[in-house]
Amino acid sequence: MARYSRLRQIQRLDPESDYQEIYRISTEYEFPWDVTRALELALFRTYAVPSIGGLLDRTREFADHGQKRYDDTVVLLYETTRDGGMDSPRGRAAIRHMNRIHGRYPISNDDFLYVLATFVVVPVRWISRYGWRPYSRHEVRATVNTFRHMGRLMGLKDIPETYEEFAALLDGYEREHFAFNEPSRRVADATIAIFQGWFPRFARPLARSGVIAMTDAPLREALGLRGAPRALEVAADRALRARALLVRLMPARPASMPKTPRPRTYRNGYTLEEIGPGWIRERAARTG
Repeated sequence: MARYSRLRQIQRLDPESDYQEIYRISTEYEFPWDVTRALELALFRTYAVPSIGGLLDRTREFADHGQKRYDDTVVLLYETTRDGGMDSPRGRAAIRHMNRIHGRYPISNDDFLYVLATFVVVPVRWISRYGWRPYSRHEVRATVNTFRHMGRLMGLKDIPETYEEFAALLDGYEREHFAFNEPSRRVADATIAIFQGWFPRFARPLARSGVIAMTDAPLREALGLRGAPRALEVAADRALRARALLVRLMPARPASMPKTPRPRTYRNGYTLEEIGPGWIRERAARTG
């Protein structure tokens, strides 16, 4: 396929009605690596809000089952956005499963909205800087509408309507709520340990520094992380920009090869009932 053929396909769709299809094309074919990295960074940002980081620390899911907790997040997001999206039987089941998990914990509507905003804004900002092409207006609007739809299915109130409103919510929430919190630091360290585990032992210190190099000063301060060397920050930025130029020269991903998760925890596949903390699996087993 020609490199920009899917962009033309996206521009023929309506982001007000076809938003889930646009989002699927964009994440599975156009920017799969970038969206994955951006969503990892989005998740990482949420720890710096003490109410979120503290809750995640109390569950001990990252501390005790870090790779599974990471894989569960990836898989649940994929199940809600894969072919058919949230309105398919499988997508609806994934949303119900996610709501059951969240329903056990005292999470405020405001914290939910902030997390939703990170999933909208962080990928758009990442791709504007490191994508092989800019996000089109159709893709930005489709991202907004996809996560607005998810928010409605989660029962959230006062969901922003535009990208600008999501961005303002994210920036304002971080200014007001980012603060150092020891539990948040523990969750951040546990998450970095997950990323380090993907590399040979000798490379793990560099992997940690590489993760921190992709964060900004307010986030590092709130999580109690020492900044990476300035030279590494510059090198990481240039490497990502160079990657974008290289990807631009590559052919489009074939239609037969959509990007799908390859979770380390579920190498032989998974069922929805396996996703989530131990108590949700025990509940599923009891109810058959």
